[in-house]
Amino acid sequence: MKIIKNNIRKISVFVLSLSLVGCSNFLDVNDTPNNPLKVPAATLLPTALAGTAFANSNELNRFASTIMSVTAGASGSPAGWDRYITSGDDFGNQWSYELYGGAMVNYRKLIDVANQDNGPAYSGVAKIMLALTFAMTTDVWGDVPYYEALIGDQGKTTPVLTPQKDIYLGNVEGSLGNLFDLVRSGLADLEKESPLGPRVDDIVYGGNMESWKRAGNSLLLKLAMQISAVEPAQSKAILQEIISKNYYINSNSANLAVNFGGQVGSQAPIWTLTHNSLFQNDLLISTRFVTLLTDKKDPRLERFVTKPTGEYVTLDNGFAGTAPPFNDRSKYNVYVTGQSGEGPTRLITYAQTSFIIAEAIVRHGIAGDAQAMYQQGIRASMSDAGVTSAVIDKYFVDNPAEVTLTGTAAQRIEKIITQKYISLFSNGLEQWNDWRRTGYPVLAEHQNAAGIDGTRPVRAVYIFAEQQRNPNFPQGSDVPNSNVKVWWDAN
Repeated sequence: MKIIKNNIRKISVFVLSLSLVGCSNFLDVNDTPNNPLKVPAATLLPTALAGTAFANSNELNRFASTIMSVTAGASGSPAGWDRYITSGDDFGNQWSYELYGGAMVNYRKLIDVANQDNGPAYSGVAKIMLALTFAMTTDVWGDVPYYEALIGDQGKTTPVLTPQKDIYLGNVEGSLGNLFDLVRSGLADLEKESPLGPRVDDIVYGGNMESWKRAGNSLLLKLAMQISAVEPAQSKAILQEIISKNYYINSNSANLAVNFGGQVGSQAPIWTLTHNSLFQNDLLISTRFVTLLTDKKDPRLERFVTKPTGEYVTLDNGFAGTAPPFNDRSKYNVYVTGQSGEGPTRLITYAQTSFIIAEAIVRHGIAGDAQAMYQQGIRASMSDAGVTSAVIDKYFVDNPAEVTLTGTAAQRIEKIITQKYISLFSNGLEQWNDWRRTGYPVLAEHQNAAGIDGTRPVRAVYIFAEQQRNPNFPQGSDVPNSNVKVWWDAN
């Protein structure tokens, strides 16, 4: 994947103030006489792409990585999340500015501009990424504004919530279609001649539409696996269709990943939150994650996690004592942050795609070699982390039990998801999705667990601001708590 670094720096600074392109009200996106400015596609695309990456790796990632025993909370909000304490005070900025008022409204505007200016390449990318960003949103909160958000009648400001099942599968007629429709529409657009198309403004693939097609198909695989517990027949049909095409992300260079800049103000949020912000003291790597990789003799550990004292200095999840001094703490290493904060944020990867296919073969009986795909996922993740081929080969020789699928279907799926969990380091949302969907990896409860029933959250609580201003949101005792499963979570 080729990235034009100077453009990345400019774009990353721009995305930190998404409202320059997005609207102050995340639902009012229609043109008005008071807002006549038409923003060009070449500005909307990088801003929206960086916006999705920002939302994925910012506060929502801190939350999900902490409840998934990857990071541990030392103070502030993560210290509460570490004990499963959540509320409607969480994630207001993420909902209003990073998602609805940021990335998603910009994708919607980009689709409109692309249709006006004969640029189906732009609209194809926008539809794929809008589907990914909407999936991220509904997976966190469950039922969310969908059909009446962004494209509501005359800029509807109090949209109804679309049931998550309808967002995934459809039921209500709307111009977006369901998530699968939206991705397929994007892929269809990418097949068209496009006089107007992205180049350096595409901060993922540099205008390579073949890579975007592969990414779109990998997204279809991800979405289909997400519904496997509640809609197994439809899940299998979609997975089988895409796998048979053999046209999805097939190398680390084809990962759907967004780089940021390496200068203050343009760096990836995961760098800023752990190295250079008011919240840098809040988080460090969990003892449990380091122990997991240590027990597996996993060579990715030292590339994932820093050793500022020459040893791993971590904290157990939920620990109520004093955290280690900031300068001694193990934090995200350069695999996640880059050397100076450039990231990347990995949204969909070769390793992730390989593990999805391995699970599809075991779970649904789809034709294929689950063992080969499982090992491909491990190798892809290790290589992406910077482990040499020689070291990877030696690991496979020395650890045959770890790299071999054996046992019942459930035992094989557990191994696949556990390795997928490791490969998804720094993408806490996807780790959380898999755990809710499958129950794997098996995670011990955190110390001093509180929250609702002392159980690990299975959704985020609707933000108070939306409950108060929009009567279509659940009210009072009807607001689902953090222990109420979303639709696709049948585990």
